[in-house]
Amino acid sequence: MNRTNVIIAASIAAVFSVAHAEPASLLPASNPFAKPSTLPFGYPAFDKIKNEDYAPAFEEGMRQNAIEIEAIANNKAAPTFDNTIVAMEKSGQLLSRVSSVFGNLSGANTNDTFKALERELSPKLAAHSDAIRLNSKLYARVKALFDKRDKLHLDAESKYLLERYNTDFVRAGAQLSDADKAKLKSMNAELAKLQTTFAQNVLEEANASALVVDTREELAGMSDKAIDSAAAAAKAKGQDGKFLIPVVNTTGQASLAVLTNRAVREKLMALSLARGSHGGKFDNTQVVLSLAKLRAEKAALLGYPSFAAYSLEDQTAHDPEAVNKMLSEFARPAVANAKKEGAEIQQVIDKENGGFQLAAQDWSFYSDKVRAERFNFDQNQLRPYFELNNVITNGVFYAANKVYGLTFKERKDLPVYDPDVRVWDVFDADGKQLAIFIGDYYARSNKRGGAWMNAYVSQSSLMGTHPVVANHLNIPKPNPGEPTLLTYDELRTAFHEFGHALHGMFSNVKYPRFSGTRVPRDFVEFPSQVNEMWSVDPAVLANYAKHYQTGAPMPQELLDKVIASKKFNEGFRTTEYLAASILDQKWHQLGVSQIPTDVLSFEAKSLKDAGVDYAPVPPRYRTTYFSHVFAGGYSAGYYGYLWSEKLDADTVDWFTENGGMQRKNGDYFRKMLLSKGGTMDAMQMYRNFRGRDAKIEPLLERRGLTEK
Repeated sequence: MNRTNVIIAASIAAVFSVAHAEPASLLPASNPFAKPSTLPFGYPAFDKIKNEDYAPAFEEGMRQNAIEIEAIANNKAAPTFDNTIVAMEKSGQLLSRVSSVFGNLSGANTNDTFKALERELSPKLAAHSDAIRLNSKLYARVKALFDKRDKLHLDAESKYLLERYNTDFVRAGAQLSDADKAKLKSMNAELAKLQTTFAQNVLEEANASALVVDTREELAGMSDKAIDSAAAAAKAKGQDGKFLIPVVNTTGQASLAVLTNRAVREKLMALSLARGSHGGKFDNTQVVLSLAKLRAEKAALLGYPSFAAYSLEDQTAHDPEAVNKMLSEFARPAVANAKKEGAEIQQVIDKENGGFQLAAQDWSFYSDKVRAERFNFDQNQLRPYFELNNVITNGVFYAANKVYGLTFKERKDLPVYDPDVRVWDVFDADGKQLAIFIGDYYARSNKRGGAWMNAYVSQSSLMGTHPVVANHLNIPKPNPGEPTLLTYDELRTAFHEFGHALHGMFSNVKYPRFSGTRVPRDFVEFPSQVNEMWSVDPAVLANYAKHYQTGAPMPQELLDKVIASKKFNEGFRTTEYLAASILDQKWHQLGVSQIPTDVLSFEAKSLKDAGVDYAPVPPRYRTTYFSHVFAGGYSAGYYGYLWSEKLDADTVDWFTENGGMQRKNGDYFRKMLLSKGGTMDAMQMYRNFRGRDAKIEPLLERRGLTEK
């Protein structure tokens, strides 16, 4: 899952953006951020950027932006759309430039200097954002325009921009008293520090929690190459002769599917589950409690009963009740499905005289056995047909060509921040260059877990900018000379993230505020989920699913089994996701007086009360390593993946009804949805595309939840 990278300056970069005549600069011309990049489409000059360039660029960027904002707020001329709203859209060029690169690389390629600067900058940037959003004179100009918006003769996008600006200011606290504004500023600065601490603890804890074993035999079931990699990883950490298995961000770990030694599986799962909650330097329990309390206090100050109520008001779901209703409707059938799957797994364990009851560490290992028995294949049979370069160039790009007419040309002349990063020019159907696409596919110890898309440059006709977007995955890098063979989940993720990239590349908006993926959080996953459909489209599969050694196509029999097994393990997948989503809501629906004192007890009670406390299927993320919601970005919003999937499943039905992979379908989807960014109400945009609201039945069918 995605996702879209939440940079530390997101609240600024999303609104105050690029390509504007800047105030006189105090930044030395030698600083690579001093002027816009001269590379194509403003592509960052990664080879010229040094760690020491960021801090002065941020300081000068904030100074310049403050001057611009003060000039707008104190303009003696009566407020107009151009001298107020458009002026704000054009402000903050330098700050946006440095924020996008630093924010993106702090997730993709961090180091100790980055981490220290991130801790220092996060409260400063929060204060800078507050100084803008809580500026009384500035808001008075916005409010004056908002109150007479129907008389300004604005086009639809401009009118919606004005409405969004007013909402942004109000939700940021512009209508508070001066005393309450001061309280809010203090809260925001502290929240920024806590979120940074949480994120850094998660990364450090993941590295510290790696499983180390003494003998090769303990890793039985893993391939020789994987064991060799584990030996090399241990040696790199100064533990020569031992074997190290890193821990990824989710609760489930890939190695659990193959490790035959149950005791080793148990150790690995225990390490994963304990992250951030067992004391020590990277413990996140107190950070969580402080975050929950501060978020609840902020919401109360702004007039909301909970942080979830505050957050959801600005999403398509609108309120906690709608989210709770959806999650509860899915919980019972999902857990029932998971328990049926668990019973099947227990039968296999008993048949093998295992002598134990199914536990979390066993699920992946034995569910693959159930899959093999039921469908006569296991996941490892697929991997030789999913070689990374083939998947990207002959799968992901091929589908984009057939559906949207895009073509891709790899280029080696642009600088990259890591040797494994790849870059492509993207051309539209008419032959004109549309975007630059960056692919960063391999896991690194200085790269956060998961997968996500971000934009280094966002499209805007006002600014004359074109998209530079990036996808990031965390595929284990093989030994030199060995192929990169993907799991089915990694394959699906590659298509998913490229759906986000398409959303960014197809953006055709005027204002930066609406560019690309700047849509409600519970809508942003929808286009990316739709793009997953092409990963198993027969025509696309035939083009990329070829054996990495022989070039032979994936046998039709194996392909049929893959498609037949698509609903397999959906009880598990839905339940682990729902458990995490419910935890997110439970934490963020608390009022100020309801904050617990014990994180793990609250977590256990929350899962039990919601009926998703099925021990063999723990939450996809436990509270103390749930970066989506406690490091920002998806706070009170993790439900959005399922909310978006309802739209996705209904859209897949639309493609099927209209003939599937055809340019006319892709062009229509692009015109009605992918190109529009955040220029209108998201659900109205969907209704305009589909001709009606989305139905739930396609999603229930997809997830095997149609039988109650």
